[in-house]
Amino acid sequence: MKEYVLNDLDDEQIGRLCKRPGMDFASVLDQVRPIIRAVRDDGDAAVKKFTRMYDGVETEPLFIEPDKIPVHLADEERHALDTAMRNVQRFHMEQARGELQVETMPGITCRRVMRPIENVGLYIPGGSAPLPSTAVMLGVPAAAAGCKTIIFATPPDKNGQVPPSIAYVAQKTGAAGILKAGGAQAVAAMAYGTESVPPADKIFGPGNQYVTAAKMFLQNSDAMVSIDLPAGPSEVLVIAGGNADPDFIAADLLSQAEHGADSQVVLVTLPGFDLDQLRESLKSQTRDLSRADIVRSALDHSFTVTAENITDALAFSNKYAPEHLILNLDNAESLIGSIRHAGSVFLGACTPESLGDYASGTNHTLPTYGYARMYSGVSLDSFQKSITFQKATEAGLQTLGPVVEKLADMEGLDAHRQAVSVRLKKIRGRPDSETGK
Repeated sequence: MKEYVLNDLDDEQIGRLCKRPGMDFASVLDQVRPIIRAVRDDGDAAVKKFTRMYDGVETEPLFIEPDKIPVHLADEERHALDTAMRNVQRFHMEQARGELQVETMPGITCRRVMRPIENVGLYIPGGSAPLPSTAVMLGVPAAAAGCKTIIFATPPDKNGQVPPSIAYVAQKTGAAGILKAGGAQAVAAMAYGTESVPPADKIFGPGNQYVTAAKMFLQNSDAMVSIDLPAGPSEVLVIAGGNADPDFIAADLLSQAEHGADSQVVLVTLPGFDLDQLRESLKSQTRDLSRADIVRSALDHSFTVTAENITDALAFSNKYAPEHLILNLDNAESLIGSIRHAGSVFLGACTPESLGDYASGTNHTLPTYGYARMYSGVSLDSFQKSITFQKATEAGLQTLGPVVEKLADMEGLDAHRQAVSVRLKKIRGRPDSETGK
């Protein structure tokens, strides 16, 4: 990891540090467009073709009901998944919002009612390892929100089958089916629908640059589909206090670095922190990791920044806007009010980011690449939409109507004015008008 001293950097240098490793989006999109077009035009056949090409497996059937998949898991594996699902469900159910009703002025009532998005497609990354945790993070809130049709998509294993851990979560969350495909072809299949895959109204889930590009392209296409958020390579920023344990810090950095060679980890240290011990701990812990080569690649474009005080450290973090922010500080909770931009925050020495990745209850589908400045992570709201209602009594229309007439005049929209005026004339022309109704 490269090392910097914050006070030695000017604003331009800090800005460059906060800019993520570049992705040639135009080049990636050029590769993704033909895949999307092929799936749109040829459906299942195209998805199978690209799965053979990129994953090297045959998938038959391409789309399968979860209950038809035999699941063989050890008792401790089921217990771990059940505990994670229970915690995620509890936290997300508490986010449910009831009907909002406001009388904005006498006789004028406005309401907002939440409704589930009916059809959702959940992308579960696979590749080198299945990620049942993402199935939990997306499947549980979708079910809690009341989505009518839940579809999973995940790359098949080397035998062309659904990993049992993901099948188990799909069964428990009531998914209608699992698409055995990954990459842009899976995203396109859920967006457009195919002979076997029903189309989704909204697509969720993290993925590599091809998945991200496909999602962003499709939300602006004739597919008429929305997406959760831009989610690229994983990242973490750790602020380490002077007495923070270097072994803890090293473990937290490595836990994100192992996601992929394009992951980025950032450490901001305060006076007194033992950087020498951190370097040794990074080396020793990396040697024991099964994904050591990936970790080393990620660390090559990661860095450490030394700050003089917590104010400077938090200012840097807010500028970076990390997906995950770890505050390994004695007074972490007292700093909540100073955090403006972050996907999810982990407070104190006993709260590794892994807890949120798996089972604390918060969602791990979070904005990366600096998008935490304007996006939230996935929540129950992500699977819902709101509908507003309004009702006016005769008295309310007589009070508000003249205001609307004047505003319509200002915009030159005569028919808008007339829709109010014709009612007011009828009401005022009735000698026995009950204006309170």
